[in-house]
Amino acid sequence: MLKTYAFPRFEYRPSPGLRSGTVERHPVVVVGAGPVGLSAALDLARRGVPVVVLDDNDTVSVGSRALCYAKRTLEIWDRLGVADRMVGKGVQWKIGKVFRDEDLVYGFDLLPEDGHRMPAMINLQQYYLEEYLVEACVAAGVDLRWKHRVTGLERAADGVALDVETPDGAFRLHAAWTIACDGANSGLRRMVGADFAGQAFQDRFLIADVLMKAEFPTERWFWFDPPFHRGQSVLLHREADNVWRIDFQLGWDADPEEERKPERVIPRIRAMLGPEVEFDLEWVSVYQFACRRIDRFRHGRVLFAGDAAHQVSPFGARGANSGVQDVDNLGWKLALVLDGAAPESLLDSYHDERSLAADDNIANSTRSTDFITPKSRASRVLRDAVLELAEHEPFARRLVNSGRLSMPTPCPDSPLVTPDAEPFEGAMRPGTPCADAPLAHDGRRGWLLNRLGRGFAVLTFGPRPVAEVRSGAIAAPVLSVGDDVADVEGLLARRYDGRPGTTYLIRPDQHVAARWRAFDAAAVAAAIDRACGRPRSAA
Repeated sequence: MLKTYAFPRFEYRPSPGLRSGTVERHPVVVVGAGPVGLSAALDLARRGVPVVVLDDNDTVSVGSRALCYAKRTLEIWDRLGVADRMVGKGVQWKIGKVFRDEDLVYGFDLLPEDGHRMPAMINLQQYYLEEYLVEACVAAGVDLRWKHRVTGLERAADGVALDVETPDGAFRLHAAWTIACDGANSGLRRMVGADFAGQAFQDRFLIADVLMKAEFPTERWFWFDPPFHRGQSVLLHREADNVWRIDFQLGWDADPEEERKPERVIPRIRAMLGPEVEFDLEWVSVYQFACRRIDRFRHGRVLFAGDAAHQVSPFGARGANSGVQDVDNLGWKLALVLDGAAPESLLDSYHDERSLAADDNIANSTRSTDFITPKSRASRVLRDAVLELAEHEPFARRLVNSGRLSMPTPCPDSPLVTPDAEPFEGAMRPGTPCADAPLAHDGRRGWLLNRLGRGFAVLTFGPRPVAEVRSGAIAAPVLSVGDDVADVEGLLARRYDGRPGTTYLIRPDQHVAARWRAFDAAAVAAAIDRACGRPRSAA
């Protein structure tokens, strides 16, 4: 009926250490070639760090899995050179609607303002995403090793020894640093004895990827107690290639093996779509979920990211988005440590900043889950009362929680941040990811974020005071709004409260490190040192 995806097979090649019988030594090994691991490898490769990726499979993920990718995550992939392809293939959306029975309770707009290069959200099946990231990694020189399963780990002061099983036998390699991106059932997490604490939920949900030509708009639709699935909830998303993702709440007592059978799935979909709609099943899965995280994101020379470090419910698209933001935070810090431009202790800030984000995501995800799946009669009565009020009373709509969608978590209290000494307006406080804005240079239109992310950078409003600010081995070029680029729509000044002389220090992950009302080279250099986790005397 409709075109389906052709899964690639990646070539297995025996590792050099297996052939020679010697222990390979590498600066960074990434375990896991999902969206998070591939993004970590690509980021490090773009920063000049040699990377080996080990994965126990030889293809991409089956099914849509991680589906919704938020603007901040797309901005990270844009910095890595892969976002245009994702956005071009994916389904862009920003409108969500919540129904009770057949009645619209309320709708929302994720990005009501213009002036951003990336859309609010795209839906793209995980297999496409991984395929594009694999191709980008290959082009960037990442050493991808398929059918390589890590079976053992031994930690030392100078790194980690990994035992690896392959179709041709086992061998050992040594990594100065290991990034564990091996998912919710992380073997590396068990190998280091890391604690994983939080809440597991009993409710089960059915995911169905359905190929069909439908008249639904490109929006996120969520139903409480719909007529086609009474007493439960349903979520609908459009994907690429005329595939639609439908999530059916099943309840606590559902049998996963029975519920994924076609004779159980097809009647549910038929009740939703009606008898006249033709469709095919592409992928079906039943899942439970948990909201929990690891005790520390750094265990010596092993660094955990993505689902290996934290897990949330799928409502709100916080899993993969948060994981990619993990490695965005980690990559530049690890590159500086490997270059000798920052102390190893800088990597402790990875836990400080990203565990804060994980706790924020877990809190939001838990609240969403409690609203969607009430755990008591009283909580269900309260939930239903909120839904009934929300149809007519605007104050109640903010209480409706069908999954608060992924937003980046600022870290204003990070030890790497220089606090404001003067008053500012707007959202661009230190510790916050930079908002994009349209610019012009030599008559050509462009975007602020495309000018940031290669390293530290200084953004000034008005004449450029100097070409760069240096602190030790780090040189931060100065970008002048006036001399170098034009603020063509005034959005940059508005979003950054940019008056003449206003100066920002931007980190390599496009986060604000510090800001001032007037340029001061010594203050900027001190803020660079602080953002690198080193004492001022080290400059």
